Amino acid sequence: MSTVETIEREITWHGSPLPETSPAAENSVRSWAAHSLLQCKRLLLVWARDPGTTIQTLVYPALTLLMFKVVLGDSITRATGMPSIYGQVAMLTLIAAMTGSVVSALGFKAEKATGLLGRFWTMPVHRAAGLTGRLLAEALRVLVTTLFVILVGLTLGFRFDQGPLAALGLIGIPVLFGMGFAVLVTALATVSEGVMLVNIIGIVNTLLMFFNSGFVPVFAYPTWLQGTVENQPMSCAIEAMRGLSYGGPVAEPLLKTVLWTVALIAVFAYPAVRGYQRAAETGR
Repeated sequence: MSTVETIEREITWHGSPLPETSPAAENSVRSWAAHSLLQCKRLLLVWARDPGTTIQTLVYPALTLLMFKVVLGDSITRATGMPSIYGQVAMLTLIAAMTGSVVSALGFKAEKATGLLGRFWTMPVHRAAGLTGRLLAEALRVLVTTLFVILVGLTLGFRFDQGPLAALGLIGIPVLFGMGFAVLVTALATVSEGVMLVNIIGIVNTLLMFFNSGFVPVFAYPTWLQGTVENQPMSCAIEAMRGLSYGGPVAEPLLKTVLWTVALIAVFAYPAVRGYQRAAETGR
């Protein structure tokens, strides 16, 4: 045994020999979980320090909810006989989930342009951790935004009339919806430029925002459009959230929301993974 090895074995900590440990394999499940959490923490810290992200994810949806309530809330309530705040709170949590994904996607583009993704790819980091950490950070961002919008909604008359379990289910729906949309946006971010990406997501957000059952009930739309509005992903999530807060059907709209989320992930997961890998390996 060499002198160095002898010294290392004799080093003690509080009177006890230091334990001999072996590092986890780079591609092990333990490494994947640990590295994903580190990537998630890194992204959350970056977003928390960026005023633009804070405005986009917290201030914008809260002010939009307040504007809808002041300008349209009472008139919609009188016209439909249903409190508009329940649909508007649900709608704004979903819109916040979608618009916040654009900030994440632009951050991804910046990391690719600066070579940060490539650096992570060459380090002893689990290859899947970058993508899963980003999606985990997205889920936490949507959760925080949802809670903030609901808090503002409570000051405007929103209530959880169906009990605490229904409230927990309601809070989970935007997170579920946001995961499907985040996979879609990540896939688009790997194949489009920044300006084009913002334009594409902006068009999708606008169409979904003004043709859903949170803005006005389905029966207020033209007959030929009602089927589309009723079954588009935002309307399904809004109706499930309305049922869990104000009351009404829950099972069918919730099932449709789950199916929409699964469909988005099934269609865009592979392009997102391949695009992320290509961006990390080649910077393109």
